[in-house]
Amino acid sequence: METFNIHEAKTHFSKLVDSVMQGNEIVIAKAGKAAVKLVPIAPLKPKLRLGVLKGKIRIADDFDAPLADDVLAGFEGR
Repeated sequence: METFNIHEAKTHFSKLVDSVMQGNEIVIAKAGKAAVKLVPIAPLKPKLRLGVLKGKIRIADDFDAPLADDVLAGFEGR
């Protein structure tokens, strides 16, 4: 992480932005003290597309049927 004073940051702003876009973080200092940090913006999440898996997933008819007693006992530790 590199640190630049405000004057340097103003002079080389486009280079700093290019550096940040490559994944670097830049600290800008005012009067020798860190004031702000330039960091890359996280990419936007892809748009949710509903129905993409339609017809590819099948749920059994007995999906929500009660479990057999021996299977249920195994889950309950009996």
